Amino acid sequence: MKTRLLGFIAASFAFLSAAHAEVPTSREQISLSYAPVVKAAAPAVVNVYTSRRVETRSPFANDPFFRRFFGDGFGFGMPRERVDRSLGSGVIVDGTGLIVTNHHVAGEADEIKIVLNDKREFDAEIVVTDERTDLTILKVDTGGDPLPAVPLGNSDTLEVGDLVLAIGNPFGVGQTVTSGIVSALARTGVGVTDYQFFVQTDAAINPGNSGGALVDMDGKLVGVNTAIYSRSGGSNGIGFAIPTPMVRSLLLAARSDGQVRRPWLGVDGQAVSADIASALGLDRPVGVLVDTIYPDSPADKAKLRSGDVILAVNDVDITDTQSLRFRVGTMPVGDRVTVRYLRDGKSRTVKASLAEPPADPPKNETVLTGRGILAGVKVANLSPAYADELRLPPTTSGVIVTALDRRAPARRLGLFRPGDILREVASKRIEMVNDLVTLVNALDPAATSYEILRGSRIIRCQVQRNGRTQCRS
Repeated sequence: MKTRLLGFIAASFAFLSAAHAEVPTSREQISLSYAPVVKAAAPAVVNVYTSRRVETRSPFANDPFFRRFFGDGFGFGMPRERVDRSLGSGVIVDGTGLIVTNHHVAGEADEIKIVLNDKREFDAEIVVTDERTDLTILKVDTGGDPLPAVPLGNSDTLEVGDLVLAIGNPFGVGQTVTSGIVSALARTGVGVTDYQFFVQTDAAINPGNSGGALVDMDGKLVGVNTAIYSRSGGSNGIGFAIPTPMVRSLLLAARSDGQVRRPWLGVDGQAVSADIASALGLDRPVGVLVDTIYPDSPADKAKLRSGDVILAVNDVDITDTQSLRFRVGTMPVGDRVTVRYLRDGKSRTVKASLAEPPADPPKNETVLTGRGILAGVKVANLSPAYADELRLPPTTSGVIVTALDRRAPARRLGLFRPGDILREVASKRIEMVNDLVTLVNALDPAATSYEILRGSRIIRCQVQRNGRTQCRS
């Protein structure tokens, strides 16, 4: 009897609530529905359809055995062309027709078609694309008709727990809106782009959402959806979006000459660990401990030095090397930034003018010749600009191996790999390509020793006269 009575009371309350439902009249009541936000943002989220012509060749095309029997008859060994088609999403960020999407969606496409929410279609062209940030800016010609655009918000103001909406075209089913919260900020270690500083959300993001909008409750763009963490290919509740400061930096390039210019501070260092924090008297591990400062760099001119701990840039806390790289990388070249750092236990500030990394010394790419182990090895000088291009730490210098001829003895012996940095040859320090060329010409081709920097490891190798190598790190 008691159960029936409780059920009757609950049903009565439900009826009365439905009977007295009213149209929301305040901002607080409106925020109970996402519809106003969706109506404002959804028209600016588009579908991106791309096609790319890819040339394929039989894996046996260069095999002497198969060429002997088939030759070039029947088209054997001739390249064939196929067309790869894909779809994704994009966001109109400028009513004149500028659209941001992911590089992996449209950055290498031959043909791009944009379909708006109202079914209008436009051909698009790439204005600027950047694989390292996984962003591409597209442009469509609407004949002067303005397009709906999403205003850029500031992802730096987000907090974990804030409500967000993901808008895109998952699985090609059509525009879809999913809701969730910001589940983490400044997420690194994802491995999607060079500048890893993602907004993490549990709003459902699936294949096809890439390039779509992550918007806040004000209807402003706070991220471009770019990746998911998934073992099955579907959403598992962990999605990643590129924050808006990176979008702004690429828009700046799109509105100028289309060239992406990356600013450079000229420091290299490591995240402060608990042990380092204790040694420095910090109450918690925070900041970046400076190891190296490139001569005549912005950091050098600002009088920063090895042993300083960079704590903040423009009043934004720096937690690790990725956050420092992100904060510097999203600012225009020439900007003066305020760097707060710790030296001798005291907090100090200094102004630094960001610059492009210099391309000095010149690459001077050279293929080494002769009869020694180094014959057929292609090397080049490392400059800050070339190190940045190769995605190496900005202060890396020396002579780097860029390629090996397939007949090179060093390739057969497994001595070198592209990306190795030659530090010493025959106990002689190597600084420039010309130094290496001079040394190789005077070197005993039969045996020598090498010191190689491979990633973060130093490897020492001894090449013996019988063609064997002994290496240790």
